[in-house]
Order: sequence, then C-alpha cells, then structure tokens
Amino acid sequence: MDFAGRQDSVMAASDEMDPMAADDSLAEDALTGTKAPERTCIVTREVRDKERMIRFVASPDGAIVPDLKGDLPGRGLWVTAERGILDEAVKKNAFTKVTKGQARADAGLTDRVAALLERQLLDQLGLAKKSGHLVAGFDKVEAALRAGQVKFLLEASDGAADGRGKLARLAGPGVEIWAPLPSEALAPALGRQHAIHVAVKPGGMAERLSVTLRRLAGFTGPGIAQSGQKL
Repeated sequence: MDFAGRQDSVMAASDEMDPMAADDSLAEDALTGTKAPERTCIVTREVRDKERMIRFVASPDGAIVPDLKGDLPGRGLWVTAERGILDEAVKKNAFTKVTKGQARADAGLTDRVAALLERQLLDQLGLAKKSGHLVAGFDKVEAALRAGQVKFLLEASDGAADGRGKLARLAGPGVEIWAPLPSEALAPALGRQHAIHVAVKPGGMAERLSVTLRRLAGFTGPGIAQSGQKL
C-alpha cells in the first residue's frame, strides 16, 4: 500500500481504534481547555515544543505514517525534527517498541519525511503568494524590507551572494532569513521562471511557514539559516 493509501486507511479505521490511543493533545485539551505546547520524543525522551517535532501515527496495517498537519486519528508518536534522531528511531525500532510490536517504520521513512516537509513548504509558499502575503523579485522584496513589511526573507540557496547580501543588510532584527531550496525548486511553486528573492509578510501564514522551515532545517542541515542570521 502506498503512502496516500495508508493515510486513507488510517482515517477510515478511526472508529475502530482504541479510544485510549488518542493523541495526548486531545486529552490535555479536555482537561485544561488549552492546547498543550510540548511533547516527549520517543527516542531521546526529551520534552520539546511540538512545533519542533514530527508527529507519526500507526496505520491499521502496521505502517508508521508521518502526520505533518497533526490531524490523523490515533495515538501521536512524536520524534524531534532532526534527521539523525529519526534515523535512530528507525534503526533501533523505537516505533515498534512504543507500539508494543504493532507497527514498524520502513527504512525510507527519514527521506520520505524530508520530501514531505519540502513539499509542504512549497505548497505553503504557493498559498502565501495567492493570498497576497508574499512578494518575489529583488525590487519588490527590497521595497517590502524598507517598508518594514517582512517576517521572512527567503533566498534561493543558489542565488548570487551580492544580491542576497544587500537584502540581508536591509533586514531588521525581527526578520528571519532562510535559504531552504534552490531556485529551480522555488520557482514552480510561485509560478515564476526564476525565484531568487522572496519575502513573506507577518501574519498567520508566516507563523505556519515558521514551523515548516524549522522542521525542514533539521533534515537539510546548514542549507537553511537560523532566525536572525545574515547570509
């Protein structure tokens, strides 16, 4: 069964799942009326902000399914959003142990999560453009920076250093600067032939992008700059 099919089977079987296997966040919401912000990694046992982690669920056929949106039914199995930690979870059969032998992660899980995060980022950028929360192109990005209307400055990882440096110098202390992907990956998502400089305005869309960017950073390494770093 392919990944999409496994997601469908998880949803279809939700009524048959053990109610005690519900995600921790749902139980805590019922008790406190607030959204629980932290989860425990099944590998490191460290408690972290769940926005820096990846949620997984076990499908009825015993496959471990990434749940980036956090809306699939079933007990949430949380892993820190870092390639090395997820690799360790797969290698040491952490998912099998925590589900008491009911589920197992396949060897390609880490690469699949990285690809899904990249796809999620591109989809979110496309939505930001359609909703008017994103501008692209050196001149438009420069104008947005000078007007103080930028939350994220996204640069193509293969963009020229001089242009990236000039825009970085215009970015104020509250502007995050990232270089997640090459132009050939960014351009199609934005409906452009080339995409080197991209600015995202403050707001809910920027907050969602922030979560995806930080998670993706754990899988792509130094290709993504951290918050506030000048490229």
